[in-house]
Amino acid sequence: MTSKTPYGTVLIKANRILDILSSTDKPLTLNQIAVDTDLTNSTALKILDTLQLIGYVQKDEDTKRYSLGPAIIKYAYKAINHLEIKHLAEPHLKKLHDITKETIHLGILSDNHIIYVSKIESTNPIKLYSQIGKSIPLYCSAMGKAILADQTDSQIDSYLQNNKLLKFTENTITSKKAFLNEIRRIQEQGYAFDNCEHEEDVFCVGASISVNGKNFGAFSVSVPKYRLTDRFLDEIINAVIDCRNRIISDLQ
Repeated sequence: MTSKTPYGTVLIKANRILDILSSTDKPLTLNQIAVDTDLTNSTALKILDTLQLIGYVQKDEDTKRYSLGPAIIKYAYKAINHLEIKHLAEPHLKKLHDITKETIHLGILSDNHIIYVSKIESTNPIKLYSQIGKSIPLYCSAMGKAILADQTDSQIDSYLQNNKLLKFTENTITSKKAFLNEIRRIQEQGYAFDNCEHEEDVFCVGASISVNGKNFGAFSVSVPKYRLTDRFLDEIINAVIDCRNRIISDLQ
């Protein structure tokens, strides 16, 4: 069977730009976008001008930096609202929230990232900032590591070969050997930690939602590190495991 030839390579280049913009919380300069997408500045600018025209990208005229625009976010929300796992998991995540009182995220796998598709805010005075539609790497997030732990050894090796383990914080795991040891621990225990590896002072406990080799996403509880005690961590772990089991039961 012959592979199909893409029609319009400019769309592929535009997608690369959108991927870069969705992977960061900060607006980017033209040069940053060009470097990260392996495009020339002139090519990147032409595509950005078109994306800006249709509302997929917005530009701050003062800083000359680009970020995702309202039009593409609108489409993203519509897609998220049609995700079956979001509706199926909702009552179980609400129960998890009732137990922990902390921020709950539901995410799905997209390429080599986790995308937040649902969020329940903490009821505590100090809350964690995050957005629906935000994209975060697999290797330094509880949800991402939990999903990787469900994959085969060859899939995990492929991920490590094709993705750099860049340092976000002092706790980010950047050694492949240490990361594989972390994956083995997750496989044995059934849950994953993000020990302030993606954001400073934010600790997460996450679990993957997989049935018969098919992954439906993952969820996590995020806690400011100062609120975490050994007893509270045990409560969160037990609640996460129970929540995962109930969601999987509904999927079977």
